[in-house]
Amino acid sequence: MDRDTRNSAIAAAVILAGVGLVAYFMPAIMLAAIEVSPWLAGAVAGLFLVAFFMIFWLRGRFRR
Repeated sequence: MDRDTRNSAIAAAVILAGVGLVAYFMPAIMLAAIEVSPWLAGAVAGLFLVAFFMIFWLRGRFRR
């Protein structure tokens, strides 16, 4: 495994661990948000989904 491959694997692992941690707390976040507004809860869920793909898209653009 060369240096670039190792760095990419480490970055992907850190990103997935961060997303996994947020996903673990997502039910509590959603319950707290839905007490304020159901629209806010939907926005939080949508933001989570968009952020997951946006992180990898930005990393890909940065690597080019």
